[in-house]
Amino acid sequence: YVGCDDANILVDAGVSGTRVSRELECMGIHPETLDAILVTHEHADHIKGIGILSRKYDLPVYATEGTWQGMYHKIGAIAEKNCVIFEPDQDFFIGSIDVTPFSIPHDASQPVGYTFEVDGAKLAIATDIGAIRDSWLRHVLGSDAVILESNYDPDMLKAGRYPYELKKRIMSRHGHLSNDDAGNVAAELARNGTRQIILGHLSKENNFPELAMRTCELTLQMAGIEPHSDVMLYIANRDGNTGMFSVSARIG
Repeated sequence: YVGCDDANILVDAGVSGTRVSRELECMGIHPETLDAILVTHEHADHIKGIGILSRKYDLPVYATEGTWQGMYHKIGAIAEKNCVIFEPDQDFFIGSIDVTPFSIPHDASQPVGYTFEVDGAKLAIATDIGAIRDSWLRHVLGSDAVILESNYDPDMLKAGRYPYELKKRIMSRHGHLSNDDAGNVAAELARNGTRQIILGHLSKENNFPELAMRTCELTLQMAGIEPHSDVMLYIANRDGNTGMFSVSARIG
């Protein structure tokens, strides 16, 4: 959920509509007040609840043309007026929030991450990313807060029970960011002014929160950046909301 005084936005809905609604209500957000659902890509763990939420609350759904083609038959009928297509790297406004979708390397049809800017403050969502590339990192740098993928520990993945082909997919340049990758991105973000990093999209099978956090902390320290002082680190919960974060513009 991303919101300000005149805009309420949901990014993805990978669990049931009932559960998404319940979690929003727990934060004091009524689902019917949402202005839009933005979709990153068409994989099931990102779109499961989108159809029911759009139909029940008459919500517009924003996605790239490739994502629409990949998900339309999975989410059920959406009112034509609520089907919004955008182009990556072209910003648009929802209320006073300037939304910029940016292309990401992932094994989906035209997937994107997002940045959100309002009153000089900037938030970025960068998950489901297969490799560190300047093409997406340049959009994220300068964000005050970033939700950053830290999906797997390479040793746990290699030793785990996933089939070989799935392991290859996850570790590929169109798969996911490892804990080590996340640490390296976090250091670059901190050097460019980011002060809140929320590590997210942790694998249930190939990671655990303490390991993701410690890997990032050590990488930051090696770069001369003090975690929890120079930059605050958090872990996004797999189940239930993680809490609300305030993002404001830096002064000076």
